[in-house]
Amino acid sequence: MKATPTKIKKVSPGELMIIWSDSQESHYKAPVLRGMCPCASCKDEMTGVRIILPIHIPDELEFRKIEMVGHYALQFEWSDGHRTGIYSFDYLRELGGSGLNDSGHGSQ
Repeated sequence: MKATPTKIKKVSPGELMIIWSDSQESHYKAPVLRGMCPCASCKDEMTGVRIILPIHIPDELEFRKIEMVGHYALQFEWSDGHRTGIYSFDYLRELGGSGLNDSGHGSQ
């Protein structure tokens, strides 16, 4: 069975916490999630190459809006105005378990 969020909370303007159905707790920094945006304007659909790089994202980036997409994903509106990325729960879980939620920008 796939883990799904049981609690989603914005703990600060720049940090999101998700508690999963298997009791794992994941914390996400806004600049890191923004840098991993899966939308076509941030990641080339054909090659998978990142168009938006960590250097393009301000460290003080904040979550402006967090919305559910059906029962499978979250969509964020960022303080830089970007809002087209849809982050599936599977993708968020993957990012939450990869060390990207610890601090700063990920190694990808």
